[in-house]
Order: sequence, then C-alpha cells, then structure tokens
Amino acid sequence: MITLIGTGHVFNLKQGILKIFDERQPDVVCVELDKQRYKSLMLRESNPDEYEKARKNAPIIYKLLARFQDSMAKEYGVEAGDEMITAINYARTHQLPVGFIDMNAQYMFAKMLKKMSFSEKIKIMLTGFSAFFISKKHVEKELSKFENNFDDYISQVGDKFPTIKRVLIDERNNHMVKQIIKANEEYEKVIVVIGDGHVPGMSDLLKSKNVEFETIRLNELRKQSEMKSDTSSASFSLEYKEI
Repeated sequence: MITLIGTGHVFNLKQGILKIFDERQPDVVCVELDKQRYKSLMLRESNPDEYEKARKNAPIIYKLLARFQDSMAKEYGVEAGDEMITAINYARTHQLPVGFIDMNAQYMFAKMLKKMSFSEKIKIMLTGFSAFFISKKHVEKELSKFENNFDDYISQVGDKFPTIKRVLIDERNNHMVKQIIKANEEYEKVIVVIGDGHVPGMSDLLKSKNVEFETIRLNELRKQSEMKSDTSSASFSLEYKEI
C-alpha cells in the first residue's frame, strides 16, 4: 500500500507526521527531495553558515522561493523543510530506507529558466518580490482557496506561469510516481511525503496505472499535528539509498 501524505513546507506538521508513521509502520519512507537537496537540508542542521554560503549560488528564482518559505515558516514556528527532516529522522530512528524521489533541483530550475518566456520571467520575479509582503492571514486564505477548488487554482497557475506548471508540477509528478511505483515493487508499505499540491496530480497518475494507494491531505495533517503526541526513540545510524 502506498500512502501519499500532503504537506506544506512552512507549517509545523511534526506531530501529525509521526502519528501517521506510527499507525502505518512503513517499510520505506519516500520524500520529495533529491540527494542534493537532502544534503543541503542536513547541512542546514549541522552547519548553518556553510548552508547560507552554498545557497547564495542557487538560481535567483530558487532563492526568492526559499526566502519566502523561510519567512513564512517562522510565522508558524518552524523552518522550511522541517517536515522532510521529520520524515528522514523517523526513518533513521527506525532503521528504514529513504527514497529520494524528486528530480534534481539544479537540472529542474535550469530547464525551467531555459524554457520560460521573457514575460513569464518578469512575472515570476515580480511575484517573488511581492511575496515578501504576504501575511500569515493571506497564506491561510490562499490555502483555503486551494483546498476548496484545486482544479481552478492550478488552472490559474498554468495560465499565468505555464512553464512553471509544466516543469515544477506536471513533470515532477510523473517522475515521482515512477519512483514510488518502483519502491512499491520492493516494499509492501510505502509512505510518501510530498507537497500537498502534488497529491491530486500524482493520485490521477496512480489511478491510471491501477496502483492501490491512499491519501492524507494537508488540512487533515494540520489537524492531527495540533494534537499532542509523545513520540521518542533511540538513535541509530542508517545508510540512505536513492530508489
């Protein structure tokens, strides 16, 4: 059985994620990361100064997105990407393999920038800068729109930023579905931690391939994360592998 967990990179979801993992007892944990981004997250934990130096070399659009996520995550009392670290740490303490199922970030952004029109680049730059002035209240409002009418929301993204939708959503959905199907051929219980925006598209792809799966969406995960949960375990070393 495949379980898709829809997360948000700026929310405090630790307790909800751990609760789901404990209930389902996965054989493998798959995360929306490539090996490079995994190493970057671990560097942030171990050496923040080096992490900031490394991030300065990232593409400008990636840096704008990362800075927006960082600022919003602080509003929720976390750091962007903490949900991925929670999943990876669970795998570590339970001696489970981790599948890094996403496309390589550098390749992905380079491809996107190459294919974007000039007008689309201008629009994304303006959107990126204006994002720094978005409030927590606005994020909650947009999230509500997204949850209530996903198709219209994605359609609007596609109309305004067609290249972004094609590369960052559609192509990644296809890539990640292929990876989790491979994982499911080897492991009985597969948990996949991905951004909630990928859940509908990946669900459609899995249905088209007659693959059994279940989903846990972000709104449900946030509710579960508000509940108190006592979760502790000893630490073990684990050699990660890419599926």
